[in-house]
Amino acid sequence: MKKISVILLIAVMVTGLAFANGSKETHRDNLKVVATIFPAYDWVKEILGDNPAGIDVKLLLDKGVDLHSYQPSAYDIVAISTCNLFIYVGGESDEWVEDLLAKTNSNMKTINLIDVLGDLAKEEELKEGMQETEHDEHEHEHNEEEEEDVEYDEHVWLSLRNAKILCTAIESAIESMDPANMSAYRANLEIYTEKLDSLNEQYERVVSESSFRTLLFGDRFPFRYMVDDYGIDYYAAFVGCSAETEASFETIAFLVDKVDSLGLRIVMTIDGSDMKIAKTIVNNSRNGNGQILTMNSLQSVTAEDMKNGMSYLSAMEENLEVLKKALN
Repeated sequence: MKKISVILLIAVMVTGLAFANGSKETHRDNLKVVATIFPAYDWVKEILGDNPAGIDVKLLLDKGVDLHSYQPSAYDIVAISTCNLFIYVGGESDEWVEDLLAKTNSNMKTINLIDVLGDLAKEEELKEGMQETEHDEHEHEHNEEEEEDVEYDEHVWLSLRNAKILCTAIESAIESMDPANMSAYRANLEIYTEKLDSLNEQYERVVSESSFRTLLFGDRFPFRYMVDDYGIDYYAAFVGCSAETEASFETIAFLVDKVDSLGLRIVMTIDGSDMKIAKTIVNNSRNGNGQILTMNSLQSVTAEDMKNGMSYLSAMEENLEVLKKALN
């Protein structure tokens, strides 16, 4: 249903744009960049720096809408269709993008973040103890009959190492749009990647000095890229892209047993969680008074968050402080 409605909206909007463009030439004062997610938007801003060319940058998901439930509005489709550079994740949640790009202007540059990572992109992982969705069960039933499309973990931005690769690709695209300011963009990229490297080293140090090497989430788990970077094990109620909110008795019991057997004092959640599952795990564990900590997945950043100074680096620095507590 979601895909059908989006396709219809795209068809209507693109037809309208084509009519408008046929009657008069579209006027563009500035180059325009559109990003679906906050991390990519923030990376663009860092690379532009003082923005000598006055490039317009727009974030689509700025109202706290989760990537996995987002549907583009008519206004969003117009913004994408008239931009010079469009940056999107490229996972299952972005299936609507391919329909739009097939019908929009051919001069637009695009960056599919998962494609940029190539072999570094990871498939979704259904780990021991996780709640299976109806989709997972259906996939298992048909596994021998037909080959399923690979579903990638979309949360590529939650790896500082990935961020460095993705920022390099973004800088290259911006440079090709505005070669006159190439040296400024390259200098900004160098400064920013040094900050990414420094924070990555801090993560490595915290993990190497930690008492524990396992995280347990009573929630979805979008941090697989992060934990794989630093050799951290994990257990969780759901995969990162799951839309499930209720966990079965078996899932809860498995996670409670892991808390007890591993001697964990912390149960994790992600931003926006109601913490019901995490509280149930804590209350039923042997200790009974464990702490619940929250990490920011950067999936639902709002305009208010940005107004209050949130950046990709500041959020990842806060996640590091949470990680330090969780592993000690």
